[in-house]
Amino acid sequence: MSRIAVICGTGMSGLSNEFDVIKPNSTLRIETKWGDVPVTLSQIKEGIVAVVDRHHSSGALRKPPHNIEHRANVMAVKSLVPDIIVSVNSVGTMRKDMPPGTVGVTSDVLDLSTRPWTFFDEDATHFDRTSIFDDSCSKICVRALIESQGYSPSGVTVAQCVGPQFESPSEITALEKLGADTVGMTLGPESRLISEIEIPYIALACSSNWAAGRDPKDPKSPIDHHSVDKLASSMRARISSCLIALLREYSDNQSQS
Repeated sequence: MSRIAVICGTGMSGLSNEFDVIKPNSTLRIETKWGDVPVTLSQIKEGIVAVVDRHHSSGALRKPPHNIEHRANVMAVKSLVPDIIVSVNSVGTMRKDMPPGTVGVTSDVLDLSTRPWTFFDEDATHFDRTSIFDDSCSKICVRALIESQGYSPSGVTVAQCVGPQFESPSEITALEKLGADTVGMTLGPESRLISEIEIPYIALACSSNWAAGRDPKDPKSPIDHHSVDKLASSMRARISSCLIALLREYSDNQSQS
């Protein structure tokens, strides 16, 4: 049975409830060198979806992006031996063809943050990141999004910022000049670490707000975290359709090989 591991955050806490499950969801805690990670398992007819909330903490509060222990999350995901890993990221958008409420398939990452993330602190080991995301899995999600929302924005580059504050208009202008289409706070570290465990990987970008200064109706419109979370949650059904398509088509490809 095929298995997908999903690392998600803003607006996606109820993602596991989107599936038509064969039996009730179950939760387990995976011990890692960097802390325990809770995982929710959903078994559906197409396979198994394992969901990690990247902002998990031991209490009721949600861990802010700059304090997330990405190594724990990625190592927990690796221990599940998934066929595919999917990052789901809430992003601010600078693209007119990717307004808030749109899901896109990420094609590249612009990560200029200064903190390194690696599993190889003792012995220098370098991993290729020329093609970060699996092309065949990305195409499956593009087709699923065309079916669910009518189109899929192409060539989406996500810039990594550390947060927890949203960016300034000048920072957004600089990121645009560097080639970014959207901006988020979590994809950079995840993509770096997942490149080191060499499992097929894709990322889905949920456009949850206009980036600072980019709202066409009001460039001075403030960005409200609660509104961002609410809009991101409205895209859960489209994310789940992508995951189901991945499970279904991956199984078909495996049976034909």
